[in-house]
Amino acid sequence: MSNPDEAATHNGDAGPSATAFTPPAYVENPTPALGFGVSSITRRWKREDLLNKGSLIARGFAFLLSLLSFIITASNKHGDWRNFDNYEEYRYLLAIAILSTLYTGIQALIHVNALWNVKQILNQRISAMVDFVGDQVMSYLLISSVSAAIPLTNRMREGQDNAFTDSSASAISMSFFAFLTLAISAVVSGYKLSTQSYI
Repeated sequence: MSNPDEAATHNGDAGPSATAFTPPAYVENPTPALGFGVSSITRRWKREDLLNKGSLIARGFAFLLSLLSFIITASNKHGDWRNFDNYEEYRYLLAIAILSTLYTGIQALIHVNALWNVKQILNQRISAMVDFVGDQVMSYLLISSVSAAIPLTNRMREGQDNAFTDSSASAISMSFFAFLTLAISAVVSGYKLSTQSYI
């Protein structure tokens, strides 16, 4: 004869049928994650394309402004003391304008080639480093030439304002605006360099 306590114990045992139902864990659809990854890559490509085009435009403007500064300074000859090559400051302004014209022209051609051709002349990391260092150096040279020529031009204009001083002021302005555009290009180059992978 069974003990009532034992029967109660057996009746209280949790059998397989009494086990609480646990729903299967929800498995997320991998499609949204894949879509997010594709969207992120697409945004990155668009951002890089925008930066490349912006850098090309900035260098194009810098080339044009440097070329104008070079032409204006080289043609600033009006006889006697009103010749640019009589002054070291203007010779320095001309030399840097020539260097800036060559640098920005070559860089613009390289970037046009990179945009239209799949094969690049330089490795992407090396190209970013060359762009950043070159923009920094050329920006410094441009602003230093402007800083050297401004005091001389101001002194001349205090005594006499003529075509020579007006041409000098125009050349200085072109070099200064070339400096601004190259400074913007240097910021873009610095950002592109910081996003390069070094692994």
